[in-house]
Formats: sequence, structure tokens, C-alpha cells
Amino acid sequence: MSAKILDGKKLASHSEEEIKKEVLTLKKHGIAPTLATILVGNDPASETYVRMKRNTCKKVGIESIAVELPEATTTEELLETIDDLNNNPNVHGILLQHPVPSQIDERKCFDAINIEKDVDGVTCLGFGNMSMGIDAYGSCTPAGIIRLIKHYELEIQGLNAVVVGRSPILGKPMAMMLLNLNATVTICHSRTQNIKNIIKNADLIVGAVGIPKFIKIDWVKQGAIVIDAGFHPEKCGDIDLDQMDKISSAYTPVPGGVGPMTINTLILHTVQSAKKILNN
Repeated sequence: MSAKILDGKKLASHSEEEIKKEVLTLKKHGIAPTLATILVGNDPASETYVRMKRNTCKKVGIESIAVELPEATTTEELLETIDDLNNNPNVHGILLQHPVPSQIDERKCFDAINIEKDVDGVTCLGFGNMSMGIDAYGSCTPAGIIRLIKHYELEIQGLNAVVVGRSPILGKPMAMMLLNLNATVTICHSRTQNIKNIIKNADLIVGAVGIPKFIKIDWVKQGAIVIDAGFHPEKCGDIDLDQMDKISSAYTPVPGGVGPMTINTLILHTVQSAKKILNN
């Protein structure tokens, strides 16, 4: 039997239709869901990501505010900008595009975002709340992966899950989310010894290491669930997906798997933030 393809593009497209309806309902109540994006400097990749996010907002009827700051912006100037957006009642979500120029204290600026508007799931408080099972917006890529897992009704409880990568917005929150679903979780990283053998014992693998095809096909156990959270210019992810349909029980394609779920989750969180105003 061939593997189940976890189609993030299809799920994101279906979700967009549902979000459009939610946005129309909110607008009837005088609430226009609004996402503020902050781009500091002129990194071409960051400009592309922000443009994609704003285009998706437009597609589903969400308002977006584009804040573009010069390369020489200081930490204090960026904090002032974030403070203004925190205090703007018409802004429901704030996205600070990573990375910022090196002179800026990125962590300090992330943590200045109001927890209620942290729709990208980047604050320490949001991570802590999510880890403890308290209501919070999880980091968008791992949260999108969990939505995929739940949509395809994959049973995670009791599985031996291996997350390859420990970044603060992907590997670490991914591990906590899987732990909250009662998986047994191992995190591998650049200092991990015998990484191949650890991955070979995994019932569920999440590739989040940022190296093209780092995880080889012969590292994957027969019947494993394979989630590839990487994307590279070579149009491949962090896992060698060639022949994956013959080995895994389910896997995310690249492109079209995890990627579409990331932006969709950001948009969904923004609408959820706006809905809280209505519910209150």
C-alpha cells in the first residue's frame, strides 16, 4: 500500500474558504481583521515572504498594514514601532519578519509584541504558555504541521517522534507540541551523536534542520510518518523524499506540504485574534 500524501496545499486552500466566511462575519460586526507586518532592511528573501503573507491577507479579505523600516533602524526605534502597533486597537496581529539587521536585539523586539497579538508565535511567553498547555498562538510552521496531522487523523500518542533541528520558532516548539499530543520526543541537532541511528528508530520524523536532503532515505524506518519542514532553492526539503511513498506510511511533499500551512496558520491566528474582541 502506498503512503498517504499530507497535502498542505489542499488543506490550506480549503481553510482559506472557511477564513473568508469568518472575515465576512466579523466585518458585519464592525471588526476588520488586520495584520501588521514589519520589515526591517531590504533582504530580498524577507521581502518575498512578507509580500506572500500580505497577498494571502488580501485573498481572504484581511486588512494588512505594511511597516517598512530602513536597514539602519535601532532596537529602540523598532521597539517604538512595535509599541505603537500594540496600542492600536485596529491591529489584531503583529508579524516581525526574521531576520532583522545585526545591530537589533531581535529577541527583545520579539518579546515586546503583545501576547494577544503574537499571531506568529515568536514570544517567550507564548512559547511557555503553549508548552504548558495554556492557550497561545503557537509558532506558525509547527502549528501548521499539527493541523495537518489532525486533519489526516494520524495517531501520534505513544509514537517515538524525532525532531531534527532546535530553532526557537520550529524545532523547539514542534517538540513541545508533539509532547502535548503524548508522543515520546527526541530532539536532534548539530552536536547529536549517532544521529542516523536515532532517526532510524523514529515512528515520526520532522526534518527542520535547514540542510537540503540531510536526512537520507535509508535512515527512514518502514511505515514511519515523515514531515519535511525544509525548503531550499533546489526545490527540495531537509529529507530525501525520493521513493518515500514506498517506505513511509504518510509524508509531506516538497513543495506543497508544510509550506502552505505556515502562511495559512498565520492568517488563521489573525482571524482568531480578531474574533476574541467579538467574543469579549
